[in-house]
Amino acid sequence: MSDALLQKIRIVLVNTSHPGNIGGAARAMKNMGMSQLYLVEPKEYPADKAVWRAANAQDVLEGAIVVESLDEAVTGCGLVVGTSARERRIPWPLVTPRECGDRAVAEAQHHDVAIVFGREDRGLTNEELHKCNYHVHIPSNPEYSSLNLSSAVQVLAYEVRMSWHALQEGGALHFDDWDQPPVEHQELERYYEHLQATLERLGFLEPGNPRQTMTRLRRLYSRIRMDKMELSILRGVLTSVQNYIFHSDNKIKELKDAKNKED
Repeated sequence: MSDALLQKIRIVLVNTSHPGNIGGAARAMKNMGMSQLYLVEPKEYPADKAVWRAANAQDVLEGAIVVESLDEAVTGCGLVVGTSARERRIPWPLVTPRECGDRAVAEAQHHDVAIVFGREDRGLTNEELHKCNYHVHIPSNPEYSSLNLSSAVQVLAYEVRMSWHALQEGGALHFDDWDQPPVEHQELERYYEHLQATLERLGFLEPGNPRQTMTRLRRLYSRIRMDKMELSILRGVLTSVQNYIFHSDNKIKELKDAKNKED
């Protein structure tokens, strides 16, 4: 099993404040044989501090891809796991670091995978976490739970490598839940836009104010992990609903126009 599999698992850092943490993350990745680093709007990059902290992992830094949004960073990924340090108001499907490594390596055999890390001071926002299929929590000492960003990358990169080793040695790592490829991130985001627009048109959601309804629907679909065929069917259902509303509105308008002419 080639280490090319590890190159299908990307580490995504969002809004990193300290360039030294970027360098430290690059070093942690190279220690574990990973190289795909994505940076979402880093506060300071490129930077000498990043190069200094990277030590001999400058090639990982040089290959880092800087993007403007999390959506762009995880485009093409069939699995997105977001790191979360605290309980959320609406709990999300949760995996342990070991389960994260197993699932990442197993699914990397079929599609790209992203493990997403948030800001040093406040992690990922709720909106960003809602874009993830799973959340992963590193169970640190509750009396001193603050974990340095590059240390967190090291923990999860280590679990990824251990799962990769297990697969090399003939271990059974598989999550073959589909007879069709799973939906990629950008396809799912387009579906959520389609779903919200349809529910607003039906009057089920207040336009522009979905409250927690869309969040809970996102969580539902994250638990299910739709494949491409299932998504195509649901998009077709939404389109049929929108067409029905359109033709019904036109029929009502025609009836009103006819009545007005009679009057």
